[in-house]
Amino acid sequence: MWWIVLGFIILILAFLREVKQYERGVVLTMGRFTGIRNPGWSIIIPVFQRMEKVDMRVKAVDVPDQKVITKDNVSASINAVIYYKVSDAAKAVLEVENFFHAVSQLAQTTMRNIVGGAELDEVLSQRDELSARIQSIIDKETDEWGITVENVELKDFFLPEDMERTIGKQAEAERERRSVIIKAEGEVAAAENMAKAAKMLSESSGALHLRTLQSLNDLSSDQSNTVVFAVPIEVLRAVESTKQFMDSSLSGK
Repeated sequence: MWWIVLGFIILILAFLREVKQYERGVVLTMGRFTGIRNPGWSIIIPVFQRMEKVDMRVKAVDVPDQKVITKDNVSASINAVIYYKVSDAAKAVLEVENFFHAVSQLAQTTMRNIVGGAELDEVLSQRDELSARIQSIIDKETDEWGITVENVELKDFFLPEDMERTIGKQAEAERERRSVIIKAEGEVAAAENMAKAAKMLSESSGALHLRTLQSLNDLSSDQSNTVVFAVPIEVLRAVESTKQFMDSSLSGK
């Protein structure tokens, strides 16, 4: 009698299937979809029923290096990583044969198309925008498979060595251009300030004389033996005016 009980227990255990917390079970009865089994133990009748487990956790797909040619005809290599998860276990089993492989292939094709339609400067400076466009396209295409794309990150962008040297020269030329512009703007600002100072000195009586005395005071603190004396223009004008007055007086006599 005990062997009958033992056989019954073994038969019951053969019918039991465990579904983990992060899984969902897709049940096919005689080849037809009959439901989803939630986490826990489920009874599956052998031969008549089959259950396929689907992992619902977020998965990361490492998209291998892809050779692309940008819109401005620059050959490069780029890779990325895609984070996605199964949102509908039934669709992931019934609508696509191998959703992991399908998502990987779709990601490679989409990445080549998006990067190939952008210029090199856009790829280097607007990675977030390109990643968002790739994510939007993949998420829309995989929605029918019960897949939700969480994020797409463009990782590395490799350029040929000659192109890297060209970009380096371009960056150096750009820095030199900025340096020349900044220097020219500084000279313009200095000239404007000097013009304002000259105007203020010329409009104030005795201001230039005081400025000259201040310059002499600065020179006196120098340890050099050479002293340069600056004669104000007003003094030269006064001397010239005196000379002209004396010349006119002598000629009048």
